Amino acid sequence: MTVRYNVMNYLIGEGFRNVLKNKKSTGAALVIMCMAMLMFGVFFILGENVNYVMKQVEAEQGMQVYLDIGVTDEEIDEIESRIREIQGVNTVEFVSGTEGYNEMKEGLEDYADIMEGIEDIFPDSFIVTLTDLNLNSTVKEQIKQIEKVDDITGSDETIDILLKITKGVRIVTFAILVVLVIISIFIITNTIKLTVHARRKEISIMKYVGATNSFIRWPFIVEGIIIGVVAALISILIVGLAYNLVTNGITQTDTFQRLNLRLYTFADMFNLLLLTYIALGAGIGIVGSSISMRKYLEV
Repeated sequence: MTVRYNVMNYLIGEGFRNVLKNKKSTGAALVIMCMAMLMFGVFFILGENVNYVMKQVEAEQGMQVYLDIGVTDEEIDEIESRIREIQGVNTVEFVSGTEGYNEMKEGLEDYADIMEGIEDIFPDSFIVTLTDLNLNSTVKEQIKQIEKVDDITGSDETIDILLKITKGVRIVTFAILVVLVIISIFIITNTIKLTVHARRKEISIMKYVGATNSFIRWPFIVEGIIIGVVAALISILIVGLAYNLVTNGITQTDTFQRLNLRLYTFADMFNLLLLTYIALGAGIGIVGSSISMRKYLEV
């Protein structure tokens, strides 16, 4: 147990010594890694907020379910219960015919007089919102099967556009993040290659005296992890400060407040972003180090 501890202590210590010994290459790797991770953070946060805003817009998109004229209170309660039981239904709000009539009358303003005497022709209705807009057609078909439901109206074209925008944003964001990860792996690989090349004679001697590939490889893997994690921590600090400044400015604008939309706070995303950055930094370090050692070790 003591021997294993000493070996691990040596391997980790060597990794830290490599970082401090190769200050120029380590510094260059940190700067470039930070730049790549900052770009990653920008697109990651942008993607998260676009999806968040789209969900808010989606939540406002509903369908209006009109009932037959003259339905009783008992029938209204029964219809509401059946609508609520449908999978994918989020909220169900009852709108009486009188409320619908008054709303239209207010909207006509100067021409409200033409609405006089036709209050009875306005049917009771429900405004139904969904948990997932992809279920729009399915839910609509099920509601149509309910007795005493006369008609259903909704913003089908708007919903289709929202779904396409959301899908497009997710695809573009994912593609950009993949490209940035590949770039980061390339950077860390080439940085550690310089270190490995400078120590190639030492590696050869270690192999001659019986050191295993794992024993030789681990200090470089530790070096890659350290560079990746430090770059991740620096990046998340910069991203956090910049994000708070930008969002404070955006959310104070009249346009944004008028739209009644919200953005994630950095605190909302901090845990996810921290875990993603640490995993990304360590992962890139491990992969980059492993690739850079292939030329000098029998894998």
